[in-house]
Amino acid sequence: MRFPFRGPTLLLLAAPLLLTMPFAHAQSAPARVAAPPVDLPAAGSSAPAHASTSADRVDLDDIRNFSRVYEVVRQAYVEKVNNKTLMKAAITGMLSELDPHSEYLDKKGLAQLTEDTTGQYSGLGIEVLQVDGGLRIVSPIDDTPAARAGIKPGDSIVKINGTLIDPQNVDSMYQQLRGKPGSKIDLTIVHAKSSKLIDLHLVRQNITVSSVRVRELEPGYAYIRISQFQDDTASDLEKKLGALIAKDGPQKGAVLDLRNNPGGLLTAAVSVSDDFLNSGIIVTTRGRLRDANMSFSAHPGDQLNGAPMIVLTNNGTASAAEIVSGALKDNHRALTMGQRTFGKGVVQTVLPLDADHAVKITTARYYTPNGTSIQAEGIQPDIPLADLTVQKGDSTPALINSEADLPHHLANENAKAGTAVSNDGAVDGQLATRDYALAQALNVLKGMALERPAAVSRQ
Repeated sequence: MRFPFRGPTLLLLAAPLLLTMPFAHAQSAPARVAAPPVDLPAAGSSAPAHASTSADRVDLDDIRNFSRVYEVVRQAYVEKVNNKTLMKAAITGMLSELDPHSEYLDKKGLAQLTEDTTGQYSGLGIEVLQVDGGLRIVSPIDDTPAARAGIKPGDSIVKINGTLIDPQNVDSMYQQLRGKPGSKIDLTIVHAKSSKLIDLHLVRQNITVSSVRVRELEPGYAYIRISQFQDDTASDLEKKLGALIAKDGPQKGAVLDLRNNPGGLLTAAVSVSDDFLNSGIIVTTRGRLRDANMSFSAHPGDQLNGAPMIVLTNNGTASAAEIVSGALKDNHRALTMGQRTFGKGVVQTVLPLDADHAVKITTARYYTPNGTSIQAEGIQPDIPLADLTVQKGDSTPALINSEADLPHHLANENAKAGTAVSNDGAVDGQLATRDYALAQALNVLKGMALERPAAVSRQ
């Protein structure tokens, strides 16, 4: 269910997390993001009790020092710097000193913000990773120019429009992947473990990146993956989970995978939490401005009808993903499993300055239903789980593994003709070698489901 909300764009993007991770992103074209003005104190109105006092005002000496430094840089710096560049640097520096998340957004920054929060951009439909001064394909998106051209995960882009990519031009070359829908671009790629160059002639198109994947791990056990919190995340979740239940029936349990989810929109996190809760507080926010003080509560309508849930987290679970984790954990709706989350417990608001510029500034802290701030601490999972991988153990081939392998054994009188004895644990073993944490979550989920009466269809 979508949570009705009107007000400034509220973000919970984990900027430090994204900066410390490898260079990975999808192409985006310039776009605009608009947000209503926030309720700032009007001129002549009474300011908050903790507003600036006379002892905290900027005096003439401060202004003179700023002007002098500005002139010194403009006149004496080794290379000429234009006034607009200097002023932008001054604004950027002022905001960067506040916290890691507040920043000045120009037209390009607003376009990137729009892509992050809507999942829509114009490009080829590929996620690109910078590796050793080159561009490597992480994955193509289904039914996009890249996928239709045969681009595969692990491919490397060697040339763009005939120009060889090297460490000196990799950033500018990446920018060339962006463009208007219908515009053409030539790529030269090489597949992994191959030396053959392949020339591709592609046409950019509008791409929509889905943040939600839903499938069954096993009959009756759903897997829900949310990669970030966009405008359409909650509605996409409701649609896909509803389709799974309609097709396969009520689920015995579900794993909600929020690992490496950097966050997104506050309202999307609230709506997703509401999809699994019937009541209770989801999150509260508190700041200096009146509009920053909010409380969100759940409404009846649990999409899983009370079926047990496991939320998978790790150190990359941040911001809006932590709101969902905290809401389900504190309301005893789900067990959290994995590693401590990132610990970003503050909210940013985008305040427009004009059509092409805005300030993204931290305006509030948020608190889980228990009234806990997770800022710089994160959420400790109910079931800690190390970041491990497992391998299939060596075993000596055996001719006899069970009674059924013995010659002249008596048949089971209840067994159906032609029914083979299952290889116990084979499926679980395959999942464990691919994703150890997910395999453990499924095992715990099965134990939780045993304590719950059989699911019934909702009327």
